[in-house]
Amino acid sequence: MSDKTLFETLSYSPKHVNEALSPELVKEAFNYCEGYKNFLSLGKTERESCALSKKIAEENGFVELCKKDTLKPGDKVYTINNKKAILLAIIGKDSIENGVNLVGSHIDSPRIDLKSRPLFEDENMAWFKTQYYGGIKKYQWLALPLAMHGTICKTDGTSVDICIGEDESDPVFTITDLLPHLSQDQMQQQLAKAFDADNFHVLLGSMAKGDDEIKEKVKFNVLSMLYDKYGVTEQDFTSAEIEFVPSGKARDVGLDRGFIGSYGQDDRVCAYASLKAITDACKNDIPNKTAMCMLVDKEEIGSMGQTGMRSRFFELTLCEIISKLTGSCDAYELNRTLSNSDCLSADVGAAYDPQYPSVHDKKNAGFAGRGVLISKYTGGRGKSDSSDANAEFVARIRKIFNDNDVLWQNGELGKVDVGGGGTIAQYVANLGLNVLDCGTPILCMHAPFELASKFDCYMTYKAYLAFFEA
Repeated sequence: MSDKTLFETLSYSPKHVNEALSPELVKEAFNYCEGYKNFLSLGKTERESCALSKKIAEENGFVELCKKDTLKPGDKVYTINNKKAILLAIIGKDSIENGVNLVGSHIDSPRIDLKSRPLFEDENMAWFKTQYYGGIKKYQWLALPLAMHGTICKTDGTSVDICIGEDESDPVFTITDLLPHLSQDQMQQQLAKAFDADNFHVLLGSMAKGDDEIKEKVKFNVLSMLYDKYGVTEQDFTSAEIEFVPSGKARDVGLDRGFIGSYGQDDRVCAYASLKAITDACKNDIPNKTAMCMLVDKEEIGSMGQTGMRSRFFELTLCEIISKLTGSCDAYELNRTLSNSDCLSADVGAAYDPQYPSVHDKKNAGFAGRGVLISKYTGGRGKSDSSDANAEFVARIRKIFNDNDVLWQNGELGKVDVGGGGTIAQYVANLGLNVLDCGTPILCMHAPFELASKFDCYMTYKAYLAFFEA
């Protein structure tokens, strides 16, 4: 064996997809991404993503868990948590106490939310007051076409779904920005302080309505339009969940169409991959271990709340599944199942951006076009808020990927003391599961227009499929 061959055998360098490119791979990846783009375009909020996931699940033979009195190997079930989180499962051949294979991702994304009393008029213009959700660069959300998505719940028990700004015939909304000619003082400030989030007001209208007894004629016109179309009043906004997100569909990026550009790829790129993988898994067989796909809410704000990963949704659903398989579920059975289970925490990683090299450790970064990205630990400041996967589990995942021709790489989010970020991994690990972060590397994370390589998207799907079928 030559020294060069020996060196190539002993050393490790993740391959770029271009080294393995074939017409078949291009076709597979591009076909897969058409479905993914549709998922992005139709599911821009956690409610919409959950409803779309339910539809896809039912089309693929999954039935609601509550409709099954007992379960057996091969059964496909799903359950929904408050219309914002969903769990799908395929019951495996092995005893449930031997554990499950879980892929967990989140379907919430950074956005602009309404305050509880949002509507006001100022200088013959109507506005909505807002509160941002998740980590954003505030300036990226100014002077941008926005769409209004959400639900308004009324006191009579009915609710109204709203989506304005996605159809080409719809109006859009925006948050105004200051012109450069008058921005001298603003541009001297630190970027984090130059934009006052309390003044992030969404422009609603400028047309007046009403006689001279009405002082706020533009606000009155807006209220009248909302009432005429949706039957809602200003007080109804107290019990509403309205989100403003970038308007428009997911698009191909680049002359070769190798990238997808869209809002919300963090983390719907992994959510769709895991959903597609579990609906495609074991088409002609029953998996050995029970396979589970879980899409949760609230990750961008700490995974708190009844629909976040820190809720008991996963534990209670798993307990219900155990009960319908064995006839009962006590704390011992639940904890034994949890401790024997494996999880891929399906969340995105940062792709190395050659325009900003100083923030990356290039030898430990993820790259666009090199496949699905695994991260042994996330967190920051000395691995804080990280689950730090054990070496044995990482080795098992490597073998699964290698045996199934999954193009993968490993990396971290930025240099030490520069980067870092959290996922749901630590909360899953606290339940006793083996957990490894595994997702798609993306550019422009948390921006209104994020970028992902189509081949990385497809390899993420292949990774989750191989894990479910292992």
